Amino acid sequence: MKNLVPSHIAIIMDGNGRWAKNQGFKTRIRGHEVGVDALRNAAKYASKIGVKFLTVYAFSQENWRRPKTEVDALMSILVSSLNNEVQTLQENGIRLNAIGDKESLPKKCKIELDEAILATASNNKMTLTLALSYSSRQEITSATKKIAKKIINGQISIDEINENMFSNELSTAKMPDPELLIRTSGEKRISNFLLWQISYTELVFINVLWPDFSDEHFEEAILEFNNRQRRLGMTSEQIVKQY
Repeated sequence: MKNLVPSHIAIIMDGNGRWAKNQGFKTRIRGHEVGVDALRNAAKYASKIGVKFLTVYAFSQENWRRPKTEVDALMSILVSSLNNEVQTLQENGIRLNAIGDKESLPKKCKIELDEAILATASNNKMTLTLALSYSSRQEITSATKKIAKKIINGQISIDEINENMFSNELSTAKMPDPELLIRTSGEKRISNFLLWQISYTELVFINVLWPDFSDEHFEEAILEFNNRQRRLGMTSEQIVKQY
């Protein structure tokens, strides 16, 4: 069986701050700046090999707790990146998308984000989703409230609630669940990212800091994905019979 390219890959881009420290920079900011280059390269590579959805953890709701100077710098980097990367997205057929509490972003960030999303809306080779001010627990809580409201309003009954209905209330409703999740930096945590969506996702933890993540590391993660047997609740014998 030939190697398969996952349709949807999620990435926890971890290690920018440690990279900056290891390189001798006085602050973590330079790591975030170089991390943008790594994301650009990863998106271009994913689009080239046929990935249809790439979802990256760019900024969690918990990240607002970081020092104000770092948060301000991150928001500034986000604005400049959105300004600078639209042409790259266009050239590679990448549509930009965002999930999370976008209303909590600074006004300038939200404007630039909306403009970049609009400018790339007709691209159809790959969808790049930025998880910004994102919390999976909050997303699940919000979906629960939406369904509860429908019950109160008499739109649905409790017996109609199922997994598909719940999935359709999430911010990723129009995407397939990720088949592969990659986390860089060597840390082995999910960190409140796509908790519902990764029920059967293959997890690959790579011991490289995000700014150093390369096409070769991406290829290694996909190779590991292909070397695993995704049983999805079935037995190994059942999987073999399918092929």
